[in-house]
Amino acid sequence: MIYLQLFFAFLQIGALSFGGGYAAMPLIQAQAIDKYHWISMSDFTSLITISEMTPGPIAINSATFVGTQTAGILGGLAATAGCILPSCIFVTLLAWLYTRYRNLSLMQGILGALRPAVVSMILTAGITILLPVFFTDGVFSLSLGSLHLRGILLFLGALLLLRRFKLDPIKCMVLCGLAETVCRLAA
Repeated sequence: MIYLQLFFAFLQIGALSFGGGYAAMPLIQAQAIDKYHWISMSDFTSLITISEMTPGPIAINSATFVGTQTAGILGGLAATAGCILPSCIFVTLLAWLYTRYRNLSLMQGILGALRPAVVSMILTAGITILLPVFFTDGVFSLSLGSLHLRGILLFLGALLLLRRFKLDPIKCMVLCGLAETVCRLAA
């Protein structure tokens, strides 16, 4: 039963997560945390980190992580299969449609209408990721006591390194990980 739940939950995520892995994060949160309670919010933030650091698409890595955490290797396979199946079907169908009808204004209109939805899904994912980093309880609060100062400083430092100094993202992630490790060891 759990394998079917994992498969169908990630089938839904795979079918609705237009815009890539970050756009899938709110959907994964809704299924894995809110609906089925397979993982905690703390596990979800770890999931994002692990999915970023491991090779492969974020949504597929996330599906594998949740499935494995929930029901072992078979759970990971079921969730991963559910996540990739819609993409395989959609890409095959869209490739055929696009090559056949790419010059129609209707096709261009459809693609243009999808852009704002994709941007909003990515923005939602970004906010979901930032809340536990900026606030100790993971919820927006105007109280100074709830601010996670180290997380905010690491975020601003990473942003500066990436945007101003054009540091390689992998090196930036390693530096942030080292900084966090040093801070924890010093405490």
